[in-house]
Amino acid sequence: MLVTGVKWSMAHYVATVPSTKSAEDAFTYMSDLRNFAEWDRGIKKVVQVKGDGPGLGTVYDITVRGKGGKDSSLRYETLEFEAPRTMLVKGRNSKLTSIDRITVVPTATGCDVIYDAVLNFNWYLAPMNFALNKVFNKVGDAAIVGLRKVLA
Repeated sequence: MLVTGVKWSMAHYVATVPSTKSAEDAFTYMSDLRNFAEWDRGIKKVVQVKGDGPGLGTVYDITVRGKGGKDSSLRYETLEFEAPRTMLVKGRNSKLTSIDRITVVPTATGCDVIYDAVLNFNWYLAPMNFALNKVFNKVGDAAIVGLRKVLA
């Protein structure tokens, strides 16, 4: 269990991406959320609103492409940062909360990047959490294709 303190009835996505990059280089890239728009086609833009580069306490506004041109933004904060191995970020808006852990494990040929994310609806939408898994898996699979390309 990589994301702790989360109710598992919510949408959960985990993927491991092997990379020939060093663990340090992969972590540096992954820990700067401004890079997310490069590999996740569902992200329209990322703006850092607090901090200068990656690190504990940094805050980013991430705009996600929505259906019919209805984009939404989540404010992400870095809650844990242990370079060059792991970080935890939490994104939130009025409807959704996302908790994402990125872990980088050195290997003989580079490293493995483990992306572990949980997504859930907030407040009155919470009863619909059961329906998020299928959509979240589809979105996650598409993003991981892009991540594999940038980490190759």
